[in-house]
Amino acid sequence: MSDSPVQYRRVLLKLSGEALMGDLDYGIEPAVIQRMAAEIAIAREKGVEVAIVIGGGNIFRGAGLARAGMDRVTGDYMGMLATVMNALAIQDALESKGVFARVMSALQIHEVCEDYIRRRAVRHLEKGRVVILAAGTGNPFFTTDTAASLRAIEIGADILLKATKVDGVYDADPVKNPDAKRFDTVSFDKVLADKLMVMDATAVVMCRDNGLPLRVFDLTRANALVQAMSGDNVGTLVTA
Repeated sequence: MSDSPVQYRRVLLKLSGEALMGDLDYGIEPAVIQRMAAEIAIAREKGVEVAIVIGGGNIFRGAGLARAGMDRVTGDYMGMLATVMNALAIQDALESKGVFARVMSALQIHEVCEDYIRRRAVRHLEKGRVVILAAGTGNPFFTTDTAASLRAIEIGADILLKATKVDGVYDADPVKNPDAKRFDTVSFDKVLADKLMVMDATAVVMCRDNGLPLRVFDLTRANALVQAMSGDNVGTLVTA
């Protein structure tokens, strides 16, 4: 891990719900969420302002049930509620590390979290609190990847960090093709043209059109989260 000054003032971290499962088939593995919280705490100590958008796939996947016959809108709202559950778990893990955190939801659930208001979210960040942004955009048919791009642009993040189980962007699926090559850097246009499946196309276009760089890295590698937040060269950087 680099001891040099951090490159980014403010970052948005996109976590998939599946990232919280660890080796489990469902739910949240405590050791995984505690490790993530510890690394986020280190980044905060280095002076990085951190916002997080979390998915809900470890609990519920609305798109899958929609394909099985459930109304898509109903399924998507259920998925949003799953992200709120994950956000509360992350908040608890961060607070156990002494990090102040706030959950802000695109759906109104006043008993457990604040409403998402951009100016309030920015103020939380300026005061050193980690802001966990739940319930996606609050609208069906939009993924949490798109929510991450949107929120990153809204709060003025310097970079969007996409945490995955793969150590960057490849020219083919590395699970299916052992000869796939990883990019150190790649353009948004190539990601779109070659359908490299970094994020959904709407999210990629939003990043490209608003000049927001994207870094894709392997969350499961020790200290990768701290390195990515500090601006070290981990994973793949996607830029214009």
